[in-house]
Amino acid sequence: MTAEEFRTQVRDWLASAPKPEELYDYGGTPQLTDVPAGRQWHRTLYEAGYACLHWPAEHGGRDASVAEQAIFAEEAARAGVPRQLNIVGPDLAGPVIMRHGTEAQRRRYLPPILRGDHLWCQLFSEPDAGSDLASLRTRARADVDDWIIDGQKVWTSAAGSADYGLLIARTGEDRYLGITAFVVDMTLPGIAVRPLRQLDGESKFSEVFFDKVRLAGDSVLGEVGQGWRVTTATLGQERLSLGAQAVGMFEALREVATAAREHGLLDPVLEDTITALWSRIWLLRATWLRAVGADTELSSSAFSVLKLVSSEVYRDLGDLATSALGTDALAAGHPLVHRMLVGRAQTILGGTSEIQRNILAERVLGLPR
Repeated sequence: MTAEEFRTQVRDWLASAPKPEELYDYGGTPQLTDVPAGRQWHRTLYEAGYACLHWPAEHGGRDASVAEQAIFAEEAARAGVPRQLNIVGPDLAGPVIMRHGTEAQRRRYLPPILRGDHLWCQLFSEPDAGSDLASLRTRARADVDDWIIDGQKVWTSAAGSADYGLLIARTGEDRYLGITAFVVDMTLPGIAVRPLRQLDGESKFSEVFFDKVRLAGDSVLGEVGQGWRVTTATLGQERLSLGAQAVGMFEALREVATAAREHGLLDPVLEDTITALWSRIWLLRATWLRAVGADTELSSSAFSVLKLVSSEVYRDLGDLATSALGTDALAAGHPLVHRMLVGRAQTILGGTSEIQRNILAERVLGLPR
């Protein structure tokens, strides 16, 4: 099947597929109220063979090519629907469990992710360990065959609705070799989730507290002390999905141009700005296709380029929305106001732009630390 044939197939299916009334394109993270419709939609995707396209066929995916993944993401954005229940389960936890998990863990955790039965969160960032994750303080203490977890995580997407979490905690004193990864059942006693209200009124992030939470020994993902390898693999998977998100940016840019025209603000200067941003989105997409097509290692600094560029395009899209809306930029309820408010957050979450520049300066250009 050619790329255009696949696009036609996907577009036709999305146009006719049954959709819950409450469903909308909430992005990579649903709010608590979005979850029922999101689960129902993911199940529809699964039954039609469109869930977890990028997964290997042996785990229920379609071994989709990069082009097919991009086409599906683009058509989902056009149809105004999310491409899956959330980003953490299908894009992060699933592939990492395939790579580092035991066979028993694969059998237990992968099928519910594929079907949309389980929603996952990523328990990485802490109040004093955001972009510098290796300074984390949440501790896992061995207790016979179990582990006892104490500590705090923050900025955890979808923690309030997650069934499972991918946790990294300190099991030793070495900065990197003292970290271990765990799979956490979010219903366990001792786990407290406190939602954080955002500037745009949503509550997609939460603080998560662990007070003597007991995990079974088979909760370890990978080897004890090898959690940093799991961490870098997970962050690589996160970077890997950034280029796919670029296709949705074109739809956002179209919204901006339409709003500017409606408000009588689409002058030659704004047209030039929109055109320049359009070019940058195409460059982001091309960089992603090149990195993935070359089978680049997920730990490669190439993915820091993707993170940096995509974050700053998101930011500039938000700023452009202000110019396109004029005084309506102060009005709540307009969809572009949401883009404006969250645009700058993209340069912070998942690793700040400053950190990405440091990585590129040191690892690519060879500049001193």
